Amino acid sequence: MKRISRKIKIGNRYIGGDAPISVQSMTNTDTCDYEATYTQVKALEERGCDIIRMAVPNREAAGVFSYLKEKGITIPLVADIHFDYKLAIASCEAGADKIRINPGNIGSDDNIKAVVDACRKHNMPIRVGVNSGSLDKEILTKHGHVTADALAESVLKHAAILERFDFNDIVLAIKSSDPAMMVAANKRVSEMCDYPLHLGVTEAGSMRMGVMKSAVGIGGLLTQGIGDTIRVSLTADPLYEIDWGIKILEAAGVREKSGIEIVSCPTCGRTQIDMISLVDEFESRMTTEIKTNKNLKVAIMGCAVNGPGEAREADIGIAGGKGEALLIKKGEVIKKLPEEGLISALIDEINRM
Repeated sequence: MKRISRKIKIGNRYIGGDAPISVQSMTNTDTCDYEATYTQVKALEERGCDIIRMAVPNREAAGVFSYLKEKGITIPLVADIHFDYKLAIASCEAGADKIRINPGNIGSDDNIKAVVDACRKHNMPIRVGVNSGSLDKEILTKHGHVTADALAESVLKHAAILERFDFNDIVLAIKSSDPAMMVAANKRVSEMCDYPLHLGVTEAGSMRMGVMKSAVGIGGLLTQGIGDTIRVSLTADPLYEIDWGIKILEAAGVREKSGIEIVSCPTCGRTQIDMISLVDEFESRMTTEIKTNKNLKVAIMGCAVNGPGEAREADIGIAGGKGEALLIKKGEVIKKLPEEGLISALIDEINRM
């Protein structure tokens, strides 16, 4: 059962409540290069991104929001602010849809109030971000080192600063490069407030390691009903963050699977058909040769133990034997197919569905 969180509006979308779980990314262009940033924002949007964050290190960078809105960008845009509260205000005035700050590094209460007032004026939420590299110093001293409890305490302390100014349009992000710590911290916070939670494993690493860590951390929480928006942080092209974010949502069962879903066995000593080559061939050909737009589960199985059962549960599938395979469609055995040309025959059958 999904955790019940308050619903926060950001631009033309919502986070929390009954809103779909959104996928975010962050541009890695020089924000002051407006045209390059626009190109990347469009690419991210076309890839399926729901919300895009941009670093705002100076006043010139804050102007990117008005530039993007004038160019017709409608996807919600988040200004990532550190230290200089004036940049948060400038981003509000320029058309950002949300501000990301750590109230602890913005300065005095007067500075924080100025940001809150600007966000309230423009009906903009604030994302409070805390991670293991930016933990509140007093809390770090209290706990001795970074822990899940310290992260949870820190983010709630920073949210309380905004609450003092009667501001509650808040999204919380509690991140760590350690998936287990990130999961534990978010679980604690999820039980202590109803603010929407932005999930992510920060500094997750390269594509390979980053995806694994994100799947464990983000996916683990999603399967427990925790989380309202996600970012898969990768040291890679941001477009891949969207691809893997969507896949994690699908794997966690919180977003309907789209396109072709492959179910295939890992092979064992009973396998009498070249499963590895068959699956590789199907994956390499399906994006260009399958014409249907339907969402389909395709089973490619290698033996008589689990093969027929899995294939019957799929929309279409093959269950391999020695040099041949049964073709099963909608639970019914259609015919036997020789191993040679098997993937071509399978693709032809899918295209006829």
